[in-house]
Amino acid sequence: MPSRTETLTPALLREWALPRGADSKYARGTVLVIGGARQTPGAALLAGTAALRVGAGRLSMAVAESVAVPLAIAVPESGVTGLAETGDGSVRGDDAGRLAENLAGAKAVVVGSGLDDGDEAERLVRTLLGIVGPDTAVLLDAYALGVVPRLADELAPWHGRLVLTPNKGEASRLLGRDVRDDGEAFADDLAETAERYGAVVTCFGTIAAPGGQRWRADSGQGGLGTSGSGDVLAGAIGGLLARGASPEQAACWGTHLHAAAGDRLTARVGPTGYLARELVDGLPEVLAELGQHA
Repeated sequence: MPSRTETLTPALLREWALPRGADSKYARGTVLVIGGARQTPGAALLAGTAALRVGAGRLSMAVAESVAVPLAIAVPESGVTGLAETGDGSVRGDDAGRLAENLAGAKAVVVGSGLDDGDEAERLVRTLLGIVGPDTAVLLDAYALGVVPRLADELAPWHGRLVLTPNKGEASRLLGRDVRDDGEAFADDLAETAERYGAVVTCFGTIAAPGGQRWRADSGQGGLGTSGSGDVLAGAIGGLLARGASPEQAACWGTHLHAAAGDRLTARVGPTGYLARELVDGLPEVLAELGQHA
């Protein structure tokens, strides 16, 4: 397994150009975001708008039915499906079967933004395993990540098209032990996780792919550790997957865009105190600077 982690410089990314030339919203790809419990609909909003900001052509969101209408008004660019919820407002995993039609047209699905019940998240992922098409890329985030160790063998159909976006605590649970803090050792741990689950993993600016490839974003500030920031990252990667980027390319580009948008806000606002929604607004500008508009 290679021991060197490659730095994600603007020059490297320009040479690794994103899919271009789409002449319609359908050609630029549809992304489906599944999440948004009653208490956390904003997480799905952040992920969905980030996906559009990086150039996805169409957005659909599936959220708890009590927040579906308000979310549809807040994001008029999206189609919104209401899913049955528990008494506490969590999305019920056994209702995801109604999304089969939405999934049929989706190039990427982002699962987890705003979910808040581990048992229901497991039911949801199990249901999706039976209805996600063979050509749809899948990203698991937040509570949807928590079920991955229990479903490791069942996730085999998603190998090669799966992206995981854990924080360090979630990365430790995926690995079954604490991840190490040292740069290359941390990358080694993520690479082991990527191999175990057949997934590209991005965590804390480091990206690892099955087979041992690793990259590191050479930007980003402490201000990224703010509420909703991870939802923006997940949505940005999902939007790039919808555009046709490979899991490795989408994770690398999405991680860089997220970090570079944070750098811009650090310069303007300060190292902390900016909002995740402001990261969303910064994504197109970073893409444009790299010459990578949709």
